[in-house]
Amino acid sequence: MRAFEKTKVPFSVSNIKRCMCALCPVQSESECAQEKYSKLKNELESSGGVEALKPQKIPGAYCSGGNAICRNLNFNRECIYYTCPVREGSELEKSTAIMYFCNKGRAN
Repeated sequence: MRAFEKTKVPFSVSNIKRCMCALCPVQSESECAQEKYSKLKNELESSGGVEALKPQKIPGAYCSGGNAICRNLNFNRECIYYTCPVREGSELEKSTAIMYFCNKGRAN
């Protein structure tokens, strides 16, 4: 079993709002990801986030939501996982989890 598979990160509005995947260089040049982040931001503001809690709508929060829904991410760029506030205070902080959750799957 890989280290990240033992780690639980709740898929929640709070974690989605704290997620830094939208700022990650891995996604910064992806039109797909940036478009979905724009829609997600509007949806979170208008609905309070309840409607946004559908993994197929979330272009980030990979550590809890799963693999990327956008296929044009650049895995040659450096991930900013170690600076992410979702990681802080979770089991991920203590784990040896991989950084590219968007490529490898969620951490649970």
